[in-house]
Amino acid sequence: MSAPVLPPGGHEHLCDHTSVGVLISSRQGLLVFCRATPPVGIAPVAGHIDRHGGPEQAARNEVAEEVGFTVTGLRLLLTQWQPNRCRRTPIGPTGHQWWIFHAQVTGSLLPSPTEVRAPHWVHPDRLQHYALRTAAYADGRMSSRAFEHEPGLAPVWCHFLHTLQLISLPSHVLDRIGAVL
Repeated sequence: MSAPVLPPGGHEHLCDHTSVGVLISSRQGLLVFCRATPPVGIAPVAGHIDRHGGPEQAARNEVAEEVGFTVTGLRLLLTQWQPNRCRRTPIGPTGHQWWIFHAQVTGSLLPSPTEVRAPHWVHPDRLQHYALRTAAYADGRMSSRAFEHEPGLAPVWCHFLHTLQLISLPSHVLDRIGAVL
C-alpha cells in the first residue's frame, strides 16, 4: 500500500481525526465567537490535536492561540466521536474524536484575527437561541447565506452542549443537525 499523497503544504492540511474543544466560563457566561475559518458557526475554542502532543496540551495551546488566555486548570467533561467535516483533507472517515474540557484561565482576552471574530460571553439562554438558529438552518428554514451572515452554533457544538445540558434540543432536531455536520 502506498503512502497518501500530501496536498501542497504537507501535513498541516491533513485531518488527524482528533480535536479538542474548550469551554471557558465567567460570571458573564460562556466565551464563544464566530469562527473566522470554515465551518461557519458560533463556537468555543477548538482545534486539532495533531501537532500538540495530546488532548490536554492541545487544549492549553488552542486557548492561547485563539483567545490569548493562559490555562491554569483543565477538567475533562466528555469524549465523543462526531462525524463532523473540517477544512482539512480527510484521510479515512470524516469526523473527529473529540475531547471537551472546561478550563480555568488567567490573562486578558486577545483574540486571534485569523481564527476568531466577535468574541463575547453568552448567557445560557443566548446559547439556546444560537442552537435554534442552527436547527432552522438544518430544517431548511434558513438559507446558507443567511446562516453565514448571522450564524447559529456550529453544528457539532449543538451535540456537545446538549450532552452537557447547556442547551436542550429534541432528538429529531439533533438528528437533522447531525445531517449537516
